[in-house]
Amino acid sequence: MSADLQGKKIAILATDGVEGVELTSPREALEEAGATVELLAPKSGHIQLWDHTEKSVTLPVDRAVSDADPAEYDGLVLPGGVRNADHLRMDKDSVRFVTELSRRGVPIGVICHGAWILIEAWAVNGRTLTSYPSLRTDLQNAGARWVDEEVHNDRGLVSSRRPDDLPAFNAKIVEEFAEGAHERKAA
Repeated sequence: MSADLQGKKIAILATDGVEGVELTSPREALEEAGATVELLAPKSGHIQLWDHTEKSVTLPVDRAVSDADPAEYDGLVLPGGVRNADHLRMDKDSVRFVTELSRRGVPIGVICHGAWILIEAWAVNGRTLTSYPSLRTDLQNAGARWVDEEVHNDRGLVSSRRPDDLPAFNAKIVEEFAEGAHERKAA
């Protein structure tokens, strides 16, 4: 990945139950491209990563999302994991953070079940994206057009379906975060 992310600050928003590789792989790609990456969560301390159905490692949280100023970030990554995505969409501070970044047109990368919080943040109406197939109806009911693609980019909203898509996802988020904010059109 050749895009230069020096001087860019990217947030990864996750909590307990996150699919580990959907957090660690994008984080590594962004850091290799020169970005400063912060792990935000609804709570301080550590979050529990999962490897499919088994607990994996824990990672330290850099900042509670309630203490994070959306204006500080040049991009956002929303990894999946059913537990993670379900808990985040019910956390008002997480929803507020995602809503503000979406409203500003900041590039967002979302994979697998991570799109649930975008629905809660009213950020998918009129947009085209992909996700884990079980979210198709949820996304369509929220006004999105769903496609079954390895990676899809809609004006800086980069989405992928599952861990197998990570190489394409990582390359596209690095490219989009290097490009910067997109004009957000009302749906």
